[in-house]
Amino acid sequence: MTKPTIAVAMSGGVDSSTVAAMLQADGHPVVGLTMQLWNQRRLAGREGMPEQAQGRCCSIEDVYDARHVAEHLRIPYYVVNHQERFERDVVRPFVDEYLSGRTPIPCSLCNNHLKFDQLLITAQQIGAELLATGHYARIEYSDERGRWLLLRGRDLSKDQSYFLFGLTQEQLSRTLFPLGNMSKPEVREIAHQHGLALAQKPDSQEICFVPGGDYKRFIDAYLDEQGEELPDISGELVTASGEVIGTHAGIHNFTVGQRKGLGVATGSPLYVIELRGDKRQVVVGGDDDLRSRRLRAHRLNWIAFERLSQPLRVKAKIRHRHEPADAEIRIDGDYALVTFDEAQRAITPGQAVVFYSGDVVVGGGWIC
Repeated sequence: MTKPTIAVAMSGGVDSSTVAAMLQADGHPVVGLTMQLWNQRRLAGREGMPEQAQGRCCSIEDVYDARHVAEHLRIPYYVVNHQERFERDVVRPFVDEYLSGRTPIPCSLCNNHLKFDQLLITAQQIGAELLATGHYARIEYSDERGRWLLLRGRDLSKDQSYFLFGLTQEQLSRTLFPLGNMSKPEVREIAHQHGLALAQKPDSQEICFVPGGDYKRFIDAYLDEQGEELPDISGELVTASGEVIGTHAGIHNFTVGQRKGLGVATGSPLYVIELRGDKRQVVVGGDDDLRSRRLRAHRLNWIAFERLSQPLRVKAKIRHRHEPADAEIRIDGDYALVTFDEAQRAITPGQAVVFYSGDVVVGGGWIC
């Protein structure tokens, strides 16, 4: 029986390269697809920007590496240019969110708008029935629920399900995560067994379009390239009670939980506890002020069921490195009201909150 053709989203890293090798060894016709998303040299040399950007996902060097793997495996390989859509749906919202006092997650936006949207369309156009990626997560079909389920990767230290909460039933039904039951050392060993030269290539650590991880300098350089002035988002540093204790040069310089760079000195540590974009205020306080039991989320996506109609107990994760905490969800119109059993530190508007039941991703949304 002929096995289905599978398109592999090849980022040029060891994970997706190993997926391509594994599927080919299993007898599947494999086609490699790489998305060209951002010209890494585009802002090079502008004030604050390095001349070269290395060690990031989807760089031109990664395209070369993916092509070499495809040649080694002797599989068809295509580079798909999605730079215009990436800028529209990921980069520009990233800039606008920071300027509004929120902290976005570009990797989740990229997954929702490109990797599991446009790339699935491209895969279908070239005759592939399924799309496989190197994400550390799992997909299963539940006969009992009649739905596809997204689960955490077995190796919780590498689990990437938090970034995938926006996947739809249609997308899950056509997607494979072959590494979901594996650890990183196991993946590197398989890459070595298949003779992949990048078996020991380091993982990318930064947001692909922000060299050095300096968001402020990127925003300044990007707006300058666009011929736009940085808006006046300077304002006051205030305490939770409203006392003005200083000023700041721009609300985009801060994130909730930040301690350094506040520009004020007191007898005890101060943290950013809230960003009021409409008033251009940065609210500061002590560590206790940074903790809260409640949040609201919108733009919800449910995976384990079609909709939530009654209160539900879950474990909720408010950032990638956050340990999921016991909470209850209630629905209020288009919003989820989440109440934690214990106060959580630095709940940040713009980030995602993802709900779990055991290893199953119940769903998620964006923190208001």
